[in-house]
Amino acid sequence: MKSSPLLNDLIDALQFLPGIGPKSAQRLAYFIIEKGQRKSRILIDTLSECLEKVSHCRSCRTFSELEVCSICSNENRDRTKICVVESPLDVDAIEANSDYNGLYFVLFGRLSPLDNVLAEDLGLKQLEQRLVAGEITELIAATSMTMEGDATAFFLKEMADNSSVLVTR
Repeated sequence: MKSSPLLNDLIDALQFLPGIGPKSAQRLAYFIIEKGQRKSRILIDTLSECLEKVSHCRSCRTFSELEVCSICSNENRDRTKICVVESPLDVDAIEANSDYNGLYFVLFGRLSPLDNVLAEDLGLKQLEQRLVAGEITELIAATSMTMEGDATAFFLKEMADNSSVLVTR
């Protein structure tokens, strides 16, 4: 669309979302503008509040409004098990579809030297400190079944072996 530079800026901005190309971004932009100020303002305010208040749990690194998320602060969780996942979406899926009752650690990615994603980018020093502390007896490597996911799982196994922690995949 050539007539509205602001609308074009909104379309361009929406394309950074995963799975949103030019046509989807255009449909979303038109929908947001069409729904008027009241409904669009709710979206804007909610997004703004999330960006301001949601951060990372200092223990597992998932998203949380609190310094320590509800899972990590739950005293009924098994603190001897830690499930290492790539994304907060993985935590949600495991919580919704299993009876796992341990803790988590969210990597926010997987090792990929070709993409310049290294161990320090995934918070693995923080995880290693938790393993060395001695409370964890089992690490569950729940990374994706891709080349990068397998490489990450192998790295996790090496790390856990150094702390005499059992690793399952």
